[in-house]
Amino acid sequence: MRHEADVVVVGGGGAALAAASSARSAGAEVILLEKNPQLGGSTAWSVGSVTATQTPHQKKAGITDNPQDHLEDLRLFSRALKLEHRDNFELGRLLCDHSPAMFEWLLSTGLEFVGPFPEPPHRVARMHNVLPNSRAFPWLLGRHCRKQGVDIHLNTEAQRLILDKSNGGRALGVVAREADGSNTEYIARKGVVLAAGDYSGGRELKARFSSELIANVDAINVTNTGDGIRMGMETGGTVINGDYIRGPILRFVPPMHTTLEQRLPPHPAITKLLHWGFDHLPKRILRPVLMNYLTTALAPEKSLYEHGAILVDKDGLRFGDERDQPARSAALRPDGLAWIIFDSTVANQYQQWPHFISTAPSIGYAYLEDYRRTRKDIFHCANTLGALADSMKLPRGAFEKTLADYNAGRTHTDAPARGDRPAIVKPPFYALGPAKAYIIFTNGGLKVTHNLEVVHEKGHVIPGLYAAGANGQSGMLLEGHGHHLGWAFVSGRIAGKNAARNPV
Repeated sequence: MRHEADVVVVGGGGAALAAASSARSAGAEVILLEKNPQLGGSTAWSVGSVTATQTPHQKKAGITDNPQDHLEDLRLFSRALKLEHRDNFELGRLLCDHSPAMFEWLLSTGLEFVGPFPEPPHRVARMHNVLPNSRAFPWLLGRHCRKQGVDIHLNTEAQRLILDKSNGGRALGVVAREADGSNTEYIARKGVVLAAGDYSGGRELKARFSSELIANVDAINVTNTGDGIRMGMETGGTVINGDYIRGPILRFVPPMHTTLEQRLPPHPAITKLLHWGFDHLPKRILRPVLMNYLTTALAPEKSLYEHGAILVDKDGLRFGDERDQPARSAALRPDGLAWIIFDSTVANQYQQWPHFISTAPSIGYAYLEDYRRTRKDIFHCANTLGALADSMKLPRGAFEKTLADYNAGRTHTDAPARGDRPAIVKPPFYALGPAKAYIIFTNGGLKVTHNLEVVHEKGHVIPGLYAAGANGQSGMLLEGHGHHLGWAFVSGRIAGKNAARNPV
């Protein structure tokens, strides 16, 4: 089977939807290929932050801002990590310069944001959070693309690029596998945009660029197998900063069942109501509602371990030093799972500022009571350690011995003695978990030009081939909240427009 369009976009997340919309706005016929049964990609798994300047929200708050200041502050993130020499600030300028128009476009599709919120070292508040959560992006942007006339093909997995070797290796389209196992050629008369996400779920690419340990750690988005990057490399493209990977990081496992709030579609009527509530209702009324959306994706703070919490695995055994790369140690345990154990002394601390369980963008912080109310599936409390083990479905005997050894100051298995940390002796006893060691994202992306054209390893542009989002990250590290999504939308819009205008 064979389909034709001016532009073929590979992927279904924020970058792909932005590319498809931009190419369609430029007058191109567009086909979008998404291998999953629904749109979203990693965009739908994000915390929903978009960092931008000169937004209506900033102006309403009386904040004067500009892209140049944004770029200067962007450098501070990688400078703090001593990675400034590896960051691509030429594309960083592209991100900052195009963010104001990108944000206006997002608003035009019906998306609602609250903010701006401060995030040091940004000199002013620039972080905006989508309402009600990140699933609003694929829902509303997908609807926007369909209204424009983008031909969206779900359950369609891109396999390889079609190249015209007689014409400089020009990208002519994509061969994709359909749901029934058959292959279809999707011919692109003008250009192909690779926007298929990173390789956080791609074992071979993680092993190639990092290590076997990283390769064996699950991704937050398991379908991010690096298809676009693989196809770009097969065509002669090169990856920059492939070894810079965010993870392993401990995050609480997602709930098995969604709440009513999470099932509600992010219809503009609902999001506008939430926006009104955010601006006018006391936070004590609105906060519990918003928490139901956000405590599904949060990570535990490391300060818990400083104050006396420990980690145990599914066998009830303590492992490693909780204060020294706990996620990396957890990744080596069975299924990468861990439970956070503490007593009422720690529990009483983590009910209010400055001691919080997790950071919840746009709300502030999630405390123990938030988890008791919104994540009953991972909240455990009991008057005895044995009963706590039963609640977690961990082996009681091994768990009780682990705690006895820890409280007595004995080294247990691979874990050091507790040292000067308090013993876990005051009932009731608490546990949060399981948490799991995840790879959150990978920063490696294909080398691209300012026009988001993929660059061949020999230095020339691969004709007709563009990359956006993680596929076209080209060495940018994108530290801080809101820059990954910002780049997805900015780069998608640029790549889609340029692909549509590419001469045949």
